[in-house]
Amino acid sequence: MDTLYWVIAATFVNGLVGLAGAVTLALKPKRLEQLLLFLVAFSAGALLGGAFFHLMPESLESMAAESSFLVMLAGFSLFYVMERYLYWHHCHEGKCDVHPVTYLILFGDAFHNFIDGIVIAASFLVSIPFGIVTALVIIGHEIPQELGNFGVMVHGGMKRTKAILYSFLSQLTCVAGGIVGYFLASSFDPAPLLPLAAGGFLYIAASDLVPELHKESDRTRSAYYFIVFLAGLGFMLAIKRLAGA
Repeated sequence: MDTLYWVIAATFVNGLVGLAGAVTLALKPKRLEQLLLFLVAFSAGALLGGAFFHLMPESLESMAAESSFLVMLAGFSLFYVMERYLYWHHCHEGKCDVHPVTYLILFGDAFHNFIDGIVIAASFLVSIPFGIVTALVIIGHEIPQELGNFGVMVHGGMKRTKAILYSFLSQLTCVAGGIVGYFLASSFDPAPLLPLAAGGFLYIAASDLVPELHKESDRTRSAYYFIVFLAGLGFMLAIKRLAGA
């Protein structure tokens, strides 16, 4: 049951990210954009590191390699389908190519957060330290998304206070996902959840985060973002080495 308490605590903290839109009230747009891109770069590296240094090696200890990679590809495809057909677009500038429909965004975000809760639960079942790291990485990539969603909702005509409240409620579905994921994994073999989560990590990093970094035209800033990206990878590798020590 101690693991369940960790899952609930981590997913609730993740739920607080739904209040991130309030930060935009105090920051100038240019400064906010710069901070977000550094966070995006670190999150992209950390997500890839989490997939390749933690989730996939753990899954290969209890699954055949072919099965593990097939599930990983299934997870990648699942995230693709959901983003493509439910308009899950992680906006980091407050603007989307898809026409903003505020309540559709909230629905898609709530479902996304539910799956994040399942991923967090699966990670805590691997180990408490890995669960904490995974929760921090998910929170890291959620902050830019929530800030973007907030901007879209306000642009769509929703009042700022209402947008913040609805974002928070949408984010709390992560807690429900964590509880469901914990008991699902307790009743069945949790091993397939690991490559499934890895596929999701890969999709988020490759499809949503890295393309944001390519929008930067300044070579010097691009170099800084790449260094931060490598720092995200190195952080996850260091955690892996420390856990194995």
